[in-house]
Amino acid sequence: MTVTKADVPVTTASNEPAGESEPVGSARSERLSALIQQHGALAVLVIVSLVASFSFDSFATGDNVGNMATSSAFLAIVALGMTFVIITGGIDLSVGSLFALGGVLAAWGSRHGTLVALLLPLLVCGLIGVVNGLLVAKSRLAPFIVTLAAMLGARGLLLAITDEGADTFLIGKGSFLAELGQGTTLGLGNPVWITLVLFVAGAVVLRRTRFGQHVYAVGGNEDAAALMGAPVARTKILVYTLSGLLAGLAGALNAAWLASGVTILGNGMELEAISAVVIGGTLLTGGLGYVSGSLVGVLLLKVIQNVINQIGSLDSSYQQVVSGAFLAVVVIAQTWLGRRRQLM
Repeated sequence: MTVTKADVPVTTASNEPAGESEPVGSARSERLSALIQQHGALAVLVIVSLVASFSFDSFATGDNVGNMATSSAFLAIVALGMTFVIITGGIDLSVGSLFALGGVLAAWGSRHGTLVALLLPLLVCGLIGVVNGLLVAKSRLAPFIVTLAAMLGARGLLLAITDEGADTFLIGKGSFLAELGQGTTLGLGNPVWITLVLFVAGAVVLRRTRFGQHVYAVGGNEDAAALMGAPVARTKILVYTLSGLLAGLAGALNAAWLASGVTILGNGMELEAISAVVIGGTLLTGGLGYVSGSLVGVLLLKVIQNVINQIGSLDSSYQQVVSGAFLAVVVIAQTWLGRRRQLM
């Protein structure tokens, strides 16, 4: 068969069907929405930091940046565990009490050596995380109720150990545990380096391992994940265990930084961690989230708090007002972006 020029279809801009350009525009809009959802907090962090640097002479100093980084490290470790939990569609309200309990256990255990001081909070807080996971996964109880009970139980255990807060356990100066919390390496506090290592490991686990795929699958659609053979119950148990372990570790490092186990710490920390994770782009409904975004969310909250402190005329209560308002805006934006992506 001979093919002539008339037989070959010619495509030009004028005869292209009008509907073919719409998928391209939809794809671009979807990519833009995803980009805003993933990196919007980072853009806000950069803008707020630049404005604060030009507005306050002491904001961008080495001491202030170092203090912000170190104080952010403990919340960031807790938020890392919370990220895994929220991606599965769960919630963990016990992390604030576990943080305080971990600090007290580390200070108490420091009398028996650094190894005991580090292992004891990990063991106890990790065990509480296991119980949370078992009740959520096996008994199918609501995560909100289970972790709320764990929050109260951990706080009660804390008060029992410290005789209703009357006893404060100290960490000896010069010990390895104290150096771990108070020492610096290359100008940054050791807790900051530990946090960075944990976040790199968390990102690798979440993005490059089968367990990470299961975490996303369970959060996206639990029934579909089960039909595909994903170990739904085991995944839930592991994420709550991880959350408990990281909360206990953060408490131990904070105790090492303060050289004592302070019983009043951790109140409201679970809400700060949830706020940081959601601000970082993780959906409260599960199935979508970023470890790097949670770190950015923590830094953004700390920068906002520091800016309010720099102003001087505002008291600390405004930190919660600003953080709450910012969280509300982020949740509304996430909901709008999510619906828009579903319609594309």
